[in-house]
Amino acid sequence: MPDQTQQSYEFRAEIQQLLHILVHSLYTEREIFLRELISNASDALSRVQFEMLTNQSVLDLDAALAVHITFDADAKTLTVSDSGIGMTQAEMIENLGTIAHSGAAAFLKQVAQEKRPLTDMIGRFGVGFYAAFMVADRIQVVSRSYRPDAEAAQWSSTGDNQYSVGPAERPARGTDVILHLKEDAAEFVTAWRLEQIIKKHSDFVAFPIYVQDKVANQRTALWRRAPREVTDEEYDTFYEQLTLDFEKPLRHLHYVADAPVDIHAVLFVPRTREKGMMSLRKDFGLKLYSSHVLIQEYNKDLLPNHFRFIEGVLDSEDIPLNVSRETVQANRLLVQIQKALTGRLVKELGALASEKPDDYRAFWQEFGGFIKEGVATDMAGMESLLPLLRFRSTQAPAGDEWVSLAGYVQRMQPEQKEIYYILGEDLTSVQRSPHLDPLKQRHIEVLTLVETVDSFMMVALREFDGKPLRNVDNADLDLPPLPEQTDEPADDAMPDADFDRLLARFTEILGDRVQGVRASKALSSSPCRLVSPEGAMNQEMQRVYKLLDQPFTAPKKVLELNRSHALVQDLAFLVTADRQADLVRLEIEQLYESALLQEGIHPNPAALVAGIQELLGHAAHAARQVEGGAG
Repeated sequence: MPDQTQQSYEFRAEIQQLLHILVHSLYTEREIFLRELISNASDALSRVQFEMLTNQSVLDLDAALAVHITFDADAKTLTVSDSGIGMTQAEMIENLGTIAHSGAAAFLKQVAQEKRPLTDMIGRFGVGFYAAFMVADRIQVVSRSYRPDAEAAQWSSTGDNQYSVGPAERPARGTDVILHLKEDAAEFVTAWRLEQIIKKHSDFVAFPIYVQDKVANQRTALWRRAPREVTDEEYDTFYEQLTLDFEKPLRHLHYVADAPVDIHAVLFVPRTREKGMMSLRKDFGLKLYSSHVLIQEYNKDLLPNHFRFIEGVLDSEDIPLNVSRETVQANRLLVQIQKALTGRLVKELGALASEKPDDYRAFWQEFGGFIKEGVATDMAGMESLLPLLRFRSTQAPAGDEWVSLAGYVQRMQPEQKEIYYILGEDLTSVQRSPHLDPLKQRHIEVLTLVETVDSFMMVALREFDGKPLRNVDNADLDLPPLPEQTDEPADDAMPDADFDRLLARFTEILGDRVQGVRASKALSSSPCRLVSPEGAMNQEMQRVYKLLDQPFTAPKKVLELNRSHALVQDLAFLVTADRQADLVRLEIEQLYESALLQEGIHPNPAALVAGIQELLGHAAHAARQVEGGAG
């Protein structure tokens, strides 16, 4: 006869879909259900542990914090118990029966999009509790909240479209999850099998896990052990349990110090940055413990913001236990901890670069933008980050070729005094920039910067190793002389009078869009370029304004012409002969617009299309006239 005190509820549609997948699909690793139940129990223990720091009225204040796993082989039941925060009847309905907390919709969407085994995904969307239906045909949850006046409650479901909730008997604080196992799940009622699963998936849970009466996991947290006692395999396993990222990390840092601040930390550099909702951890920040007590799940003050991709744990006995979360964030000790931790992390990344250059290239391609962000935003720590920077350059244009600032300095030409760089939209366009002409003539390497963050970084990065960094768009670059430089005019140079008339026509057509038009002393293979006049906003700030969608108009620059270029000479001929005025106007406009585009500061690149089409029309018309005359 059914218990009349139990009230039935219907699962949301998404939960029903999820249960159908779990109950009716076959899995190769059903054991992960235990990992999920232990993870939930550990979370409940952490929450009550924190509550007890400031609340002395918690029920069963002296109860040991632990997970207990018991089983009955004859009855085919498996029970996972904890002495954690517990739940009331209303919290059971909220946490176990509604989509708001289960993450089922996101899980089902990802199931539809990906072909990976579903067991790889369970736990990453908060649906881990329901994984127990892979091995159980009925689940009971009996729980009592930490609040002294709260009554015990029970939740029960057979995995169909309903569940029931009602009062229960449980004298102590905590939760029991009772699984009534399926016929084919007998393996999970043996101590050896359960201990094997715990060793594989939950060995570094911060609380003791008992199987029957035997502790089955590590008694000492990994970060509290001496680094020499921990194997690489143990670090990799801990990282997997911490993040559910099944790719091994690129690097780990186990840092132990007692002065000036007590620190026990294990940090990991992930292999990839794009985890998104496929990651167990839903925010960035380190797990912060104080004397083994979890204070914060995501502490964002232990490392600078540009190291937010780092995963890990930090434990310190110097942080007071009786502080609130807000106080922890403002605690001056965190400033000291951040300084020490950041210094060691930068040193470790430097070691990765020198010891395993292939791994560092992989790191840079994934996380280089964060290091650049640090250079742009962290004035105090910028110098320490500079050795970590890597760049493409005119001598390392593609593939796995990267150059450090130190490597660039080693390759500088004998009389070269500055480090040169160019900003652009992509590698292809910057390689064709007219600004490179004088550098190519002198075989000088140029760093090519094409990422959004580069403009911000170069506003702050002005010098390295005593050598200024200069944008090649500067008109007054201090370049070494050419090997065979001569002041004699070339045989094909146009007369000064013709060139002066051309300058006047450029000035007339472009008007106040340019600061002036003049001959270039640097160009060799390009017809023209735009350079900043003295005292003008530099290109870095121009691009920053544009990228931030600040009010922006194309800055007035100086247009320099290469008087030896065939196109410029043909234009000078047309101007001197007073012929094809419309064509001259169009070509001057297009040269200017194209120069803006090459600089990456054109306010409306689409506007180029109309001018190009008009030029094509002129070309087609001229060709038709030639063909008609020939005919």
